[in-house]
Amino acid sequence: MKRLTLHIFSFPGLLSALGCLLVSACTIRNDIPYPIVEGAIEAIEVEGQCDADGNATTKATISKNDRKATLYVDDTVDLSNLRITRLTVSNEAKIRPDSLHSKDAGRFPTVGFESADALTDANTRIDFRTPATFTLRTYQDYEWKVSVTQVINRDVRLEGQTSMVADPVNCVAVVYVTADQPLNAVKVESFKLGGPHGKVYPDPTGQIYDFTTEREFLVTHGWEEASHKWKVNVYHQVEGNTSAALTAFAMSTQARLTGEVQNGKQPVVEYKKAGEAAWTALPETEVAVAGTSYAATLKGLTPGADYECRMSVDGNVMGEQAFTTAAALPLTDALFDNWHQVEKLWNPWTAGGTAFWDTGNRGATTVGDSNSVPTSDDTCNGSGMAAVLESKWIVLKFAAGNIFTGDYVKTVGTNGVLNFGRPFESFPSKLRVNYKYTCMTIDKVGDEAYGYLKGRPDSCHIYIALTDWDQPREIRTRPSERQLFDKEDTHIIAYGELIRGESVPVWTRADIELNYRAYRRPKYILVVASSSKYGDFFTGGVGSKMWVDNFELIYD
Repeated sequence: MKRLTLHIFSFPGLLSALGCLLVSACTIRNDIPYPIVEGAIEAIEVEGQCDADGNATTKATISKNDRKATLYVDDTVDLSNLRITRLTVSNEAKIRPDSLHSKDAGRFPTVGFESADALTDANTRIDFRTPATFTLRTYQDYEWKVSVTQVINRDVRLEGQTSMVADPVNCVAVVYVTADQPLNAVKVESFKLGGPHGKVYPDPTGQIYDFTTEREFLVTHGWEEASHKWKVNVYHQVEGNTSAALTAFAMSTQARLTGEVQNGKQPVVEYKKAGEAAWTALPETEVAVAGTSYAATLKGLTPGADYECRMSVDGNVMGEQAFTTAAALPLTDALFDNWHQVEKLWNPWTAGGTAFWDTGNRGATTVGDSNSVPTSDDTCNGSGMAAVLESKWIVLKFAAGNIFTGDYVKTVGTNGVLNFGRPFESFPSKLRVNYKYTCMTIDKVGDEAYGYLKGRPDSCHIYIALTDWDQPREIRTRPSERQLFDKEDTHIIAYGELIRGESVPVWTRADIELNYRAYRRPKYILVVASSSKYGDFFTGGVGSKMWVDNFELIYD
């Protein structure tokens, strides 16, 4: 009979470690991290919605990067009791308004809705006199600020009027008229102190009114029954006070002129280069007048030059200003001739030089090769180099070829963190590009929301944005913490894009027009080119390839 001998080897700490393991095995712990799924406002509409000028619209300005939504409403609704008519959110996030602003937080819908009219026993009214906070809950909480501004166009037009200042907080209006207008006999053409839908008592419209002393009126807005006592003072315009008569915002080849003018008068706008004798007058049709305000745009100016402009009425100069146009700054390294390689990584700048452009190559080369590379064999003019951006399946996922103004900061797993934008302070009118494109069928989908694109032609994408961000915009491509460029961002001053969903087999020149949305000075320029439009969502066609060369900013 064989004897079975059991040998026990003692290792320092082994028994105690086993004991701990047994104890821990008997303890149930929920330490699995929740996925990061962001909740965002996709659309929001309210009663009486309009744009900043009071024109009817249902479009809100939504910035997903800042988690802010901005809306405007007309003078028919009560800002303190405003009804949300539509609110849709991403990823089926649960909605919770803050109790400070909600009229009945317990009856506010917890999920997004396309129409408040279809809801039963719900109260979607919010006090929007100050910005309201909405918490969107997925696995985490995301706070959104929603701001609503009421547009009340107080249309007061008196004979001889030059300007008006209204203080709705203290209910005081001051109107200036020309020095030759008798204050005891002023014809009132319009007196809508309460806005287009408000009421005024007594209503002086159409009368000859005495404004030698302060007059009081009862004003009722379109959404209320109670009246407010307004005090109205009419004064003669002080000679030499032309600060409101003309303001110039200078760009590179244009200048936007705005100001106030006597009611019923047509202003004459003239300009010239500093030091020249002759003035050039704008045609009357190019000076838009609305009540006592006017606006005009000077075009065809020389970048980086000094100018003078003036506005006159009936031969009398009412306002004048000097301004300097912004210089026509070039787009740095836009010929794509400067590259260097470090092992598998191609970089679009000279070795030891300063980077202006970057690519997603640092992410691609963690598991594969660069998919944005230079070529000297196929350029737009037969010289130098061009950038070749190719969409590839790189071991684990789809990667679009791309190049952008900014920095590739780091790789998190197989996802990139980027900084978009380079410092820039000018006002180009176009981005001129040279490109060609091989379009493949979309065969890779990395986001369920874009599954409908599979089997369709891929698209290349080039876009440009001028922004007044305080710093470069951080971009994250990881789905659980995705933070992408938002072309509706309120910090975008101008934007333009080119999208092609078919092959462009020969080098083609195209001008991308910049659409200016605001008169503000840019701080950053962003230019992005990608071989697959939905590459940020790891969606596109393997083999789609775009060549780009000789980009140029145009000032005209």
